[in-house]
Amino acid sequence: MKPLTTWVQVPHHSDFSIYNLPYGIFSTDDKSPRAGIAIGEQIVDLSVLAKADLLQVEEHYFLKDSLSDFIALGKPITNKVRLDVQRFLTLGDSPLKSLPDAFVPQNKATMHLPVQIGDYTDFYSSLEHATNVGKMFRDPENALLPNWKHLPVGYHGRASSIVVSGTEIHRPKGQVLPRGEETPIFKASGRLDFELEMAFIVGKKTELGESIPVDKASDYIFGMVLFNDWSAERHPRNGNMCL
Repeated sequence: MKPLTTWVQVPHHSDFSIYNLPYGIFSTDDKSPRAGIAIGEQIVDLSVLAKADLLQVEEHYFLKDSLSDFIALGKPITNKVRLDVQRFLTLGDSPLKSLPDAFVPQNKATMHLPVQIGDYTDFYSSLEHATNVGKMFRDPENALLPNWKHLPVGYHGRASSIVVSGTEIHRPKGQVLPRGEETPIFKASGRLDFELEMAFIVGKKTELGESIPVDKASDYIFGMVLFNDWSAERHPRNGNMCL
């Protein structure tokens, strides 16, 4: 297959090549929050393309402060929009060249949380991480619980705490028992852990109690994002009990 090339200038170091066109929500000084697709150092304003009848999706879906309603249209539609934009970015006579408002420099834009997050489940799926935690809290010789490799360990996170990159982070507060003391004190955590994770955005609804086979997962997963999981450490060796 012949490699794709684009007429848009894309720096060599860019994460957003013609093969990686991620959706997002952005705004500028003169544009309200809306949906866009990144390419190089630019953002394609999807509402401009829809208004010009270049996409088979109504403009109002792209003029929202969340991708959730657009995602709900289904993977066949959301995939087609991305492929249509990819095609427009490769055509020599692309109709986008006559739509100057279709492009916004990324350094002029503010990015926003792209979806409405109704729930958040964190999966404990790293063998090395689970082993290290087991060594800290249990017998180092039996760090990994026997059933860890046989079931997906997942727990609910605090969905309301998820914020977009660049947001100021506050250290969580809790009870801490200083070394040598008998009475705990209330203070901000002095030990903060962070983990770089991959997050999956599920965009297709299921019925209560419905199970999804692994081979059908791609029908439900809209996309993936980098996720930085922050948590206060609870370390019994030094008395830090912040939660």
